[in-house]
Amino acid sequence: MKTVYDFTVKDRNRNDVSLLDYQGKVLLIVNTATGCGFTPHYDPLEAMYRDLRGKGFEILDFPCNQFANQAPGDADEIHSFCKMKFGTEFPQFAKIDVNGENAEPLFAFLASEKPFTGFGKGLKNAALNKFAGMNNKKFGDKAYIKWNFTKFLIDRNGIVIARFEPTTDMKEVRKAVEQLLG
Repeated sequence: MKTVYDFTVKDRNRNDVSLLDYQGKVLLIVNTATGCGFTPHYDPLEAMYRDLRGKGFEILDFPCNQFANQAPGDADEIHSFCKMKFGTEFPQFAKIDVNGENAEPLFAFLASEKPFTGFGKGLKNAALNKFAGMNNKKFGDKAYIKWNFTKFLIDRNGIVIARFEPTTDMKEVRKAVEQLLG
């Protein structure tokens, strides 16, 4: 059975990092952007990281510029922004594509394990669904991730447990992480 531990990714300095390095930890893997309406998710993410990392929790942050060019800049600019504006301490990896022919294989795997099921109900979610649909048309069947700040929860065995769209309340995400940590 394939797990996230089968993948190697690039850190923000373009060095290889085996996800096997995170074996035994609960992970939240997130595609992020610095200029998105969901960028304030960095605050509850950092709070969760500070509160729970001592219990074996890690957040893995993968900036992505495929959604309305909301993550411009290079790895250093993105990292500086996140440190200065949100005080982030969790690991930030190289800027990647999450959709299309050049999609990071990890994200293709995550999305195949927990496919998109919708943004939820309400006008805001319907609007995001329409905007994401237009954006993702160019990726066809390789539109794995629908928008910035999609989060995947991974258990201590490297198994994908849940997918949270950016419209999911961060309190719900935290509750799921805490339950998994025990």
